[in-house]
Amino acid sequence: MSAGAGSDGNDAVRRRFTVGLTGGIGSGKSVVARLFAERGVDIVDTDQIARSLTGPHGAAMPAVLAAFGADFADAHGALDRVKMRALAFSRPEARRTLEGILHPMIRDAVFAESLLGTGPYVIFDIPLLVESGTWRERVGRVLVVDCPEAVQVARVMARNALPEQQVHAIMAAQAPRQARLAAAHDVIDNGGELGELAPQVDRLHAIYLAMAEEAVRNN
Repeated sequence: MSAGAGSDGNDAVRRRFTVGLTGGIGSGKSVVARLFAERGVDIVDTDQIARSLTGPHGAAMPAVLAAFGADFADAHGALDRVKMRALAFSRPEARRTLEGILHPMIRDAVFAESLLGTGPYVIFDIPLLVESGTWRERVGRVLVVDCPEAVQVARVMARNALPEQQVHAIMAAQAPRQARLAAAHDVIDNGGELGELAPQVDRLHAIYLAMAEEAVRNN
C-alpha cells in the first residue's frame, strides 16, 4: 500500500463511524452482518474482497504465483484454495507470506469501498481482526460475535461436512476465544437460538447510530 493511498484512505474512513465485526469460525458472524445490513448499515466484507483479489486473474494473483509457484493457480487462473490452505496450515511462514501479499491490498480495497456507502455508519466484516494486529486501531469499535467453542465445532461440522479434527485445526489457527473477547468493545452472544440475535443487534444499532451522529458533529 502506497503511503499516499494509505494516508488518504485512513483519513477518509476516520470521518465515518466504523465498527470492526469479528468472530471465530462458526460463530454466526455472517448472520449478524446480514442483520445490520437489513437495518441500512454499510457492510464491507473483507473475505469477499480477498476472494475477488485471488479469483480468476485477480489483482493479487501475479504476486501470489511469484511467491508460491504457478501450480498454486487452478485451471481458471484463481488461487487453488485447497492447496494453499494445506500449505498454510503446515507452514506458518507460508501463511505469513500470503498475508503479506493480501493484507495491504485488502486494506486499500476496504477503504475504497467504505467511501461508496450511504448508510449511517460502516461495519468492516473482518474474520482475522484480532490476528491482524492493526485493524483494532483502524475502527471506532470492535464487535465480537461469540459462542462456546463446542457450538462452533458442531456448526462447522454440520455446515461444511468437515471432520472434527480439521475444524479444531482451523480454530487453532485463529485467535483464542478469550483473546477476541479481550479485544471487544461489544459482544453479541450467539450461543443460543437464532431469534435471540435481532434484539441484540437492535440494541447495538441504536448505540452505534448515536455514536455516528456524534462523529459527524465532531468532524
